[in-house]
Amino acid sequence: MAFQLEHIKSEQVLSKEAKTSTSLLEKEILVLKKAFSNKIKEDFYTELSVLLQAGITLRASIGLIKDSQKNTKTKAILEAIVDDITTGKSLSESIKEKKEFSNYEYYSVKIGEETGTIAKITEQLGAFYNRKNEQRKQLINALTYPCIILTTAVLVVVFMLQFVVPMFEDIFKQQNVELPAITLFVVNISAFIKSKGWLLLVFILLMLLSRPLLNNKTWYKKGKDLLISKIPFVGEFVRTVYLSQFTQAIALLSASKVPVVNSINLVKQMIDYYPLISALENVEQKLLKGDALSKSLSGYKLFDDKMIALVKVSEETNQTEFMFKRLNSQYSSRVQQRSKVLSTVMEPVIIMFVGLFVGFILIAMYLPMFKLSSILG
Repeated sequence: MAFQLEHIKSEQVLSKEAKTSTSLLEKEILVLKKAFSNKIKEDFYTELSVLLQAGITLRASIGLIKDSQKNTKTKAILEAIVDDITTGKSLSESIKEKKEFSNYEYYSVKIGEETGTIAKITEQLGAFYNRKNEQRKQLINALTYPCIILTTAVLVVVFMLQFVVPMFEDIFKQQNVELPAITLFVVNISAFIKSKGWLLLVFILLMLLSRPLLNNKTWYKKGKDLLISKIPFVGEFVRTVYLSQFTQAIALLSASKVPVVNSINLVKQMIDYYPLISALENVEQKLLKGDALSKSLSGYKLFDDKMIALVKVSEETNQTEFMFKRLNSQYSSRVQQRSKVLSTVMEPVIIMFVGLFVGFILIAMYLPMFKLSSILG
């Protein structure tokens, strides 16, 4: 952690030592653009929990964390929270007014304040963001290598269409060879790449640059998530990642004695995956009509039969927290396994498709060559 708790004697001493202490956040925040990213939240809640459990007041704890920051935006947010607490506001009231924090965090902290378990709640929030960050890393690690291979393959195909195919085309024109349909198709694609290829490049660059803006558009998020869900291997892996986050959040809220309907509403605001958000919106409506959670979940393919069965058992035995913790453990293990399988399977699949494309181009180019050799012969 960023603070040596065994050397703490009083809040005054802590304030002096914080200026010279080295925080784990110092190295990480410098490379992050967001003032309060998920990684910063993980460290913030974890450190806050440790300091509160050590008997330090809330205001002093946040002040110490603030002093350890080097990112000016992060420090400004924490300083505003300290000022709010100084004027008599609670932590939940303070973070509610700031866009960097979600309703999930607000209600979780509020419950902790009302029940006197703020240290436990912040520890759970730290664990939630820790698991979320780990799963994001696994997703990135699983897709990075296949994406590199795919990008390289696309460049190879573009190079062939840009330079290799025109060389063959010139030979065919000089010899007045009648081109078969497959060759004409490849030649037309090559001509398009040479004349209009820059438009395609501009379109890709515009998509990359406008992505932050598009991410705020519902239609874009909906289309992107639905497209990803249809991709073999990748779609199932992404679904498992978000189901893991869903079960973890429900387990944490159940531990805080939050009603199921409210839990679904809060989790819906934390998950950034349209198929799951859409399903949870309908589940919430069914719960409000009096249906059981297991029955509400059973109408969607997104939730597998095993989850529905365990949720039904939890309702009958009143062990919602335990069952969702168990489900979260299972989904987390599945995420780790599938991340390894995904990176292993995607490589040969991409290579196979690239081989087919390259082979298609070569066959299209050599068919007229065979015809030309027969004529010359």
